[in-house]
Amino acid sequence: MTNQEELARNPSSLQAYIDDLYSKYESLQDGVVANYIPELAKVDPELFAISIVNVNGEIYEVGDYQQLFTIQSISKVFAYGLALMDHGRDYILTRVGVEPTGDAFNAIVLDEQSKRPYNPMVNAGAIATTSLIKGSDATERLNRMLDMFQKYIGRDVFVDISVFTSERTTGHRNRAMAHLMLNFGMIDKPIDEALDLYFQQCAVMVNCHDLAVMAATLANKGVNPITNEQAIKSCYVKDILSVMYTCGMYNFAGEWAYKVGIPAKSGVSGGIIAVVPNKMGIAVFSPRLDARSNSVRGVKVCEELSQHLGLHLFECSPLVNI
Repeated sequence: MTNQEELARNPSSLQAYIDDLYSKYESLQDGVVANYIPELAKVDPELFAISIVNVNGEIYEVGDYQQLFTIQSISKVFAYGLALMDHGRDYILTRVGVEPTGDAFNAIVLDEQSKRPYNPMVNAGAIATTSLIKGSDATERLNRMLDMFQKYIGRDVFVDISVFTSERTTGHRNRAMAHLMLNFGMIDKPIDEALDLYFQQCAVMVNCHDLAVMAATLANKGVNPITNEQAIKSCYVKDILSVMYTCGMYNFAGEWAYKVGIPAKSGVSGGIIAVVPNKMGIAVFSPRLDARSNSVRGVKVCEELSQHLGLHLFECSPLVNI
């Protein structure tokens, strides 16, 4: 019996499997905690969690899955969805491209011909995307952002003010990107409001369970499988997943697509989300990062899950029915 057949027959074996994965990698201490944002350097490097939520709302998780941390760059996925809802894909494409870069997430680089940031998953593209979120003033735009996260998660969320302040104080590189894009007309004034909203979205507090529900919502055509609330129009889910697949893991995106083969997004606080369309959302949290700012344990866990369960989008065998 294959792994897929066993899980289809006995879904509880998935819980046993992720329990084993957790035990296998709990002692792995490779990587370092992000420290370029001072508040992130204070996190406990031993934290570790795995969460899976399927489109039927069934939940499998282990470890520190209720531990709150800031969402960081994983927020870019959902802010992009909100901008798509506000303006439509054709207009968004005039401001932000969809090409992978091969560069680090914080590279100060724009497309030489179009002057657009390459994609919404790198910092420059995310700042441009966030600047497009509608609202009469900064407060309304923040409230719309928080309301959007609430629909994906199923509970109210808040911004960690200490992390927001830390990012705002040290975010000189992001300010340089914003001014460069202002020069080429890719974002509009006032750029300080756009930057503040970007820093705030990155400082939204979530846990690993929340991320799995968010990923499962994308897997479920934009409907939260726990609350049954529509978080985003289904027609935009393919846009989000396409960019996640090609750009979500920064300069590791190609190797991720080759080895893991499902849309994903990482964040420097140690989170990774992965989406198996029409099946499930996966989230891993572990703060120690590799040289490309991806969670070391998170990458290992997702590689094994993909191989064991046959999750790669180009896998010849059928996907596991969980």
